[in-house]
Amino acid sequence: MNKLLVTTTVAAALTLATGAALAAATVGQPAPAFTASDTSGKTVSLADFKGKHVVLEWVNPGCPYVVKHYGSANMQGTQKEATAKGVVWLTVNSTATEHGDYKAPAALAQWMQSQKAAPTATLMDADGKVGRAYGARTTPHMYIVNPSGVLVYAGGIDNKPSSNPADVATATNHVKVALNEALAGKPVTQASTRPYGCSVKYATGA
Repeated sequence: MNKLLVTTTVAAALTLATGAALAAATVGQPAPAFTASDTSGKTVSLADFKGKHVVLEWVNPGCPYVVKHYGSANMQGTQKEATAKGVVWLTVNSTATEHGDYKAPAALAQWMQSQKAAPTATLMDADGKVGRAYGARTTPHMYIVNPSGVLVYAGGIDNKPSSNPADVATATNHVKVALNEALAGKPVTQASTRPYGCSVKYATGA
């Protein structure tokens, strides 16, 4: 009996832990608040941008899917188009320090510069707190927050889940479509899509 009770208790604890690990921000609900340091050490908070549309992009330079979108200039083009319209773009790296893909702030900043990336800021999230708050699973994984702080889009950058740069030309860019609808004051037609890419390299036990 005691053994059964212990087993049940352990199972319940594991279920709770798994649920916490997989908790995700919900479209239509307030976006999780966060504060993180950018690659220059400056503190950046989501609250700093209240009243503006904000795009969140999860990145890992070691991921072939990220290389697809940066190598084809698709991500940079999407960044520039968004920021030109007054949108804030925050690129987030949740790769743990112990992982081989981890880049220190200066190295990540250098990589972004070499790619001619154009985010408003590149944020370091090595402890995974921001990524887990949003339920970010892949690189890239994309989110859009409206001026009221509500999450209006979560999912993939487009509808071609491959690492082949040639697929960019025929893909529907979900982020561009959703952002244009949101900026026009319209409901986002496809507010949730399937994210694709490499798994986010979270810290073990984070």
